Parts: sequence; C-alpha cells; structure tokens
Amino acid sequence: MNKPLLMLLCSALAIQSSSAADQAASPVSANSATAAPSQLKAALAVNPVLAASTLPYELPPFDKIHNEDYAPAFAEAIRLHVNEINAIANNPAPASFDNTLVALERSGQVLARVSALFFNQIATNTNPTLEALSATLAPQLAAHQDFISLNARLFKRISNVMAQKQQLSLDPESARLLDRYYTDFVRAGAKLPDSDKQKLKAMNAELASLGTRFSQNVLKETNAGAVVVDDVQQLAGLSEGEINTAGAAAKAKGMDGKYLIPLMNTTGQPYLASLKNRALRQRLYEVSIRRGSQGGASDNRAVAIQLAKLRAERARLLGYPNYAAYGLEDETAKTTGAVNQMLKELAPAAVANARNEAAELQKMIDAENGGFQLAAWDWAYYTEQLRTAKYAFDDNQLRPYFELNNVLQQGVFFAASKLYGIQFKERKDLPVYHPSVRIFEIFDADGQSMALFIADMYARDNKRGGAWMNSYVEQSALLGKKPVIANHLNIPQPPAGEPTLLTPDEVKTAFHEFGHALHGLFSHVRYPRFSGTNVPRDFVEYPSQVNEMWATWPEVLKNYAKHYQTGQVIPQELVDKITASHQFNQGFTTTEYLAASLLDQRWHQLTPEQIPTDALAFEKMALQEAGVDFAPVPPRYRSTYFSHIFGGGYAAGYYAYLWSEVLDAESVEWFREHGGLTRQNGDWFRQQLLSRGGSIDPMDSFRQFRGRDPQIAPLLKRRGLTPVTMTH
Repeated sequence: MNKPLLMLLCSALAIQSSSAADQAASPVSANSATAAPSQLKAALAVNPVLAASTLPYELPPFDKIHNEDYAPAFAEAIRLHVNEINAIANNPAPASFDNTLVALERSGQVLARVSALFFNQIATNTNPTLEALSATLAPQLAAHQDFISLNARLFKRISNVMAQKQQLSLDPESARLLDRYYTDFVRAGAKLPDSDKQKLKAMNAELASLGTRFSQNVLKETNAGAVVVDDVQQLAGLSEGEINTAGAAAKAKGMDGKYLIPLMNTTGQPYLASLKNRALRQRLYEVSIRRGSQGGASDNRAVAIQLAKLRAERARLLGYPNYAAYGLEDETAKTTGAVNQMLKELAPAAVANARNEAAELQKMIDAENGGFQLAAWDWAYYTEQLRTAKYAFDDNQLRPYFELNNVLQQGVFFAASKLYGIQFKERKDLPVYHPSVRIFEIFDADGQSMALFIADMYARDNKRGGAWMNSYVEQSALLGKKPVIANHLNIPQPPAGEPTLLTPDEVKTAFHEFGHALHGLFSHVRYPRFSGTNVPRDFVEYPSQVNEMWATWPEVLKNYAKHYQTGQVIPQELVDKITASHQFNQGFTTTEYLAASLLDQRWHQLTPEQIPTDALAFEKMALQEAGVDFAPVPPRYRSTYFSHIFGGGYAAGYYAYLWSEVLDAESVEWFREHGGLTRQNGDWFRQQLLSRGGSIDPMDSFRQFRGRDPQIAPLLKRRGLTPVTMTH
C-alpha cells in the first residue's frame, strides 16, 4: 500500500529560494511565463487539472484531462503555493497558532489536488509523456519541499509558537499538530547551517530523480520480462480460463497463436504453482529474478547503490549514524535495535520451518523419481501438490467460488456493512480513467453520504505492479473535505465474457486493501496533516491486516463464496480444509518476507563508507550473514526490483508488515473474544482507531482499543513459531 499521497508529495514539491529574503520563484512557472500572460491565464482558467472539480466529492474529471494539462497546472499550483508560504513566513504579525500552523494546513490545496491526481495516474494509467514529466518534476518538487522545510523565517515562526505552547491552551489535536510540524522541520534540516542546507537540497533533488528512475525501470523490466510460450502443451496445469487469458494477452501484443505470461512484481510468480512443465517454471522464475540486473538502460544495480549512498550521506548530514536510524526514529519501532531484535528472533524459527517444509517437498519429488533437488521454481508447484495430499484440496478448487464481483460486493462490502453500518451504491454516471474502473458512493449508517470509493482491480501494462490504496481527496474538517479513496489490485483480466475468478491470495488482498480504504474513509480529524493513513509506516498496515480476518469469517465467506456457475455456497467440507491449512507453508511465507525485511535493513544501516560497489554480491552476503540464505526460498523482492524501498515509501520500513501484524493478531483475538462481526465491535474499532488518523499517538490509539500494550503471543501462535520475547 502507498503511504497517503500528500505526505509523499511533501518530499516532492518544487521551487528555488532566494536566501536574501526567503522569497521564491518557481522554475516551472518561470518557464511558462514565456507565453503571453493573457493566453496563459485563459488556458489555466479551463485547465481541468488545475481547476477545482465540480463533480461530487471533487472527483477529478478524468474524461476531460489530457497529458498537456499537467505541466502548466503544476507551474501555476506551485506559484500559488509559493505565494502562500511567503505570506505566512513574512507575516509582520507575531507568530500565532492560527496565522502560522493553521495557515500552513490551509496552504497548498491547489498543488495538493494537482499532485494527487498526477501521481495517482502515474501509478495506475501512465504513458511515456507522463513518465517524462514525472522525471522532470521530481527534482523540482523535492526542491519546493526544501523551500518550505528549510525556510528560516518560517521555522522561526513555528519555533516561536512552540515556545508558547504551554500558554496556548490548545486542544489535543492542535497540540499534536504543533509538535509534529516542529519535529518535521527539525528532521528535514531546519536547524542546519546554511552551507549544509545547500548540500541537503542537492541530495534531495538527486534522491527524488533516482527514486523515479528506479520505479520506471522496474515497470519497464517487468513488462519486457513477460514470458512468451509457443506451444499450449507447455501450459499444462493451468486452467482453461488462465490459458485463454494468456492467449488473449499474446494476441493483444500481435502474437496470435502464442501465449503470454506477464510478470507480477514479486520474486515468485502465480503460475509457478500450477505449471507442470519444470523447464517453463525455471524460465519464468529466472526471468523474474533477473529484473533490473541484466545491463542496459533499465538496469537498477547502480541506481540502488546510488540511492543507498545518498541516503546514508543525507542521514549523516542530519546527525544520524545511518538512514535506518533516521527513518525509524519517527516510527513506532523508534530504533534499529528494536527492529533488528524482532527480525533476529523470528528468522531462525522461520528458516527452520522452511527447511522442514522443503524436506517434505523433496520427499514428494523423490517419490515421483524426479531425479532433482528442490529449487525455488519448484516450491509453489510441489506445495500445491502437498496441500492436496494433506488437505484434499488445492487453489483451483477454490477459484470457482471466488468471482470478483461477488468477492467485492458480497464479501468486502458486506463485511464493512455488517461492522460499520455503511452502504454502497455504484455510480456509473461518474467519469473514470479506464473502462474497467468502478466507482461507488458510500453512505454512513445514518444515511448521510460520506465518501467515494474507486475500485481499480485489473492489471495493465501501464499500471505499476502490486496492490495499494491511495487518496484523491483526503478528509479534513478544517477544509471541509470528504474522502475519495481508491484501491488498486493487479488481477489478470480474462477475455470478454469470461468470469474473473480469484486466487485465495487475491481474495485476501482485496480485503487487505479495503482495510486501508476504511482507514481513509472513516477519518474524522480536523487537520489534513493527520487525515486517514497519515500515521507511522509501521502502523499503517495494521488496520488493513485486521480487515483480512473477515475474508474467512463464516458469515462473510458463505455470503460471497458462491460457485460462479451454479450459485452453490462453498461446501463446509472445503471451508474446514481451508481452516485446517492456515499454518501450512508458513515457514516459506515468513522466511521470504523476513529475507526482504533484513535486506532492507542491511542496505539502510550502512554508513556512507560501507556502501558496496556490487549490489548483488552485497545482497548475497547480507542474506548469508542474517541466516536466511536458503536457496529454495529467495527474498520476496531482490534489490534490483525492490520498489518498496528504492522507489516507494518503505525505505528501512519493510519490516512494518510484521511489526503491524503483532497488533493485528492481538486485534483479531479481541474481535473473537467479543463476538466477532457486530456493529458494536465495528463502531468501537472505528471510534478508537480508524477515525483517529495521526491525530493521536498510534500506540495510544491501540491501547485505547485493546485495553493494554500489545503482546507477541497471538502472532507466534498464528504463524506456528516458537515464542520469543519482544516489546513494542
């Protein structure tokens, strides 16, 4: 999932500043000024990106937007924001909470709107023109954030208000806003001497460019790596629907009579679980792991090294021993020691479980006289065979019961309605950016309209991999905004007229991402700084993981898991087998995740002098030293396509999924103890957690919900691991 866009944008906005008077002029708007002022003004007046939307909830007018609208919209939006910031910084009146902090919260609304639209489209519906503009904007937008965060006059005003805090009688949310702004500015370098500020600006601009380049390279490599199959016999093991989908994908690329297997963003690929042809499994796996390390323009090895080095240098400039120490200080984990301890305690048990699982799989191979040792491309295939042998079912038996629309409306939406009383109405009258995208209006339990939800479920060549939630409009009482929230999955779209049947993992992902959506939809805060998922990275995954529990909750499961042809509810016998297999393959699942998390920490706990010259050699050494170098279980992401940490917001934070799962497992226990799927339980979770955003300390929010500090025992029980000691 993406961290809410406005927080990411703040590390991406642009302008050059004049140190003489803290005044600024945008290089973007300056370039645009070559046009006749009257012509430019007229063009901007009708620019659908720049103008405030008149659609419900300020939904962007997707049907009226063109590529050429974005550049002038950014230029004008930045100019407007610069003027707002200068007015706040140079206000002759003494600094107050209202004329400084509240004014900052009100500023930049046009730029926030333009940026939210642009970067959401870059992720979901990109094209070469938008990608070129993104690369151009990245350093400019990073510079604009520096213009704000390193603005001496602005920081002086914030500091003056901070000094008066005890006399201001601020309400708790306002007091927290003041604390957060002061801390954010200090962490951004506001106290550095001018010479170091100039170094920091250069670093920030280069980091923004490198991160954009890394992400674009991953998309190119993933698209280019799609495996072409000439003979349908090689696809033995796939369902008829999957084969038809592969044929349609090839045909769309002008390869009639062939079959195309697209790559997903993870190391493991979904079809590895079904393909009987071992040579094709190996080919698919090896194409996946070579991404970003094959030479050429989209090779990411040098980019990853440059990013790691610059981050380490930036952290040192800001007074931290390494980037992880800098990043974790602002998370609930707080220190590298806390994260390292958790990963160190869990890794041995996880790898031991994985080795036991591997031994079972090898017995199956030997029983078939396979004549080979288990490899990474064999794991998923033989795991499915073992699941069938142990529990008498496999994923292909489940898929006919998991039709996409049923999962979404009779599963995800049904559970939310039961818990929170909300209702959904599809809005086919509103514009979308792709024909497969759907929009739903959400009404609260009292019947009042509260939000729009955008469902973008299918994979596309111009859409980044994975699954995530983001916001087009974030809730804020101060600004009078209601949320527009989107979920994105990457489900292969079947040929026209055929049903979209999901895997169990895709069903789980749909519930997970809607958990993020609920965090944004139920936001009930005053200040945009705290809206929705604007919480620490290692807390943001917690509500989404809790929402996964309803995917297999009996009342919910039987409401959506109906055979797409007969309408038959999933048999209880099959449900029992699913329940019995919950801890199945947990050694693999935990190890591949821990390997990626440990790799992330190793990259970001380096000092500038320790940065390697060979990215893949460093990766190999790091996995060996952490004790997770088990060849049949590679990291979920390798360094060269690890977009979470090198192209997204999870640098030094990929551990967050497991850290959040401690809270998740505790919360699932609480729901079970209190009767499960009830309005009373849902309203309590909404009141104490989902509505709060970042307006209170997240761990205080958890304690108010749970009634005590978190304990790790429920997580260990869930994953079948030996108990260890860990504190949050």
